[in-house]
Amino acid sequence: MKPADSPAARASLVVLLGVCAALHVGKLPVAIPALQQSLGLTLVQGGFLLSLLQLAGMTLGLLIGLLADRMGPRRVMLAGLLLLGLGSAAGALSGTVAALLATRVLEGVGFLLTVLPAPGLIRRQVVDNPAALARALGWWGAYMPVGMALALLAGAPAVVLWGWPAVWAVLALLAWLGAWALWRWIGPDAAPAAGAGSTDTLGQCLRRTLRAPGPWLLAVGFLMYSGQWLAVVGFLPTIYHAAGFGATAVGLLSALAAGVNMVGNVSAGRLLARGVPPGWLMAGGYVAMALGALLTFTMTGWPLLQYASVLLFSALGGWVPGTLFGLVVRLTPGEDTVSTTVGWMQQLSAMGQFLGPPLVAWAATQWGGWQWTWVITGTCSLVGIGLAWQVQRQLRRAR
Repeated sequence: MKPADSPAARASLVVLLGVCAALHVGKLPVAIPALQQSLGLTLVQGGFLLSLLQLAGMTLGLLIGLLADRMGPRRVMLAGLLLLGLGSAAGALSGTVAALLATRVLEGVGFLLTVLPAPGLIRRQVVDNPAALARALGWWGAYMPVGMALALLAGAPAVVLWGWPAVWAVLALLAWLGAWALWRWIGPDAAPAAGAGSTDTLGQCLRRTLRAPGPWLLAVGFLMYSGQWLAVVGFLPTIYHAAGFGATAVGLLSALAAGVNMVGNVSAGRLLARGVPPGWLMAGGYVAMALGALLTFTMTGWPLLQYASVLLFSALGGWVPGTLFGLVVRLTPGEDTVSTTVGWMQQLSAMGQFLGPPLVAWAATQWGGWQWTWVITGTCSLVGIGLAWQVQRQLRRAR
């Protein structure tokens, strides 16, 4: 089988495979009511199902990134898509909550195996074209909001029409189809080149990654972004439900707020390709998030302005992940540590998603409402702006 002729087409395929993986993340929230009816799922068990992917990312991200760098990104992504499909297919056959939890663990590992090697694999397709690489990595930064938005929009009616087991089965087939497309159109991994970094052991590769400042700047930047993004967008249905909006309107508004994040991701790639300094782009994203969260949590009596603030928060906040993914190949300590660096970013991103929403909810409870929770998100943005300044310094030193 020959790989596809166009580098842009191959890079686009990798991005689509990320969207496919994100669908498996977004399929669960819309299916929780059906799971409660058919399996007797409790809210606590539903919370565990939702958090298992974050727990997998928090514990396995760095290890899987290491394996991807040593075994080759294409090989690891193939294994991830196959495992993702296996977990989803087994989930479709689950008759108990315990069995569904076990299959969700398989899906979590498959998800990480699929997405962590992707930036390195994209880089391999367009390595000779820096502008195309920046645009492709900007698109890659949008894989999660696109997949989540599609799942939120299409998942609920699909579950009602077909039932959740059918949705799980269809997504399993989609993952396996993606594995076939990857095998068919992306060339095999190159043999490791002889040289300084290629003979490093796993421990040496890990030490090189964690001793370099670049991976830490990228990972902590993702931590400051992901926790507040999920807290604001995740609690949006609760805020609008309390304001009296119907379920359909809440679903559409939430899906749009999540999906518009891709605007920032994609535009970040294009702006980087045109020479906009990455540190300035990161700082702009954090400033937009700080302002958007402030207005979202304080303008409770102005629903239209509040929602416009959420869109600002999510859309321009997308500059942050789009820039961070674009910087992976520039701030990693070597070509053989790209996936390891992405794994470290994923690990701290998952930590942010795991800790951010409970922290904001605790603050809202302690302060008697949402009106002061912007202090927490604003603090994250201030730290992010400081990181953006450090990123720009690091890039100047590298030059």
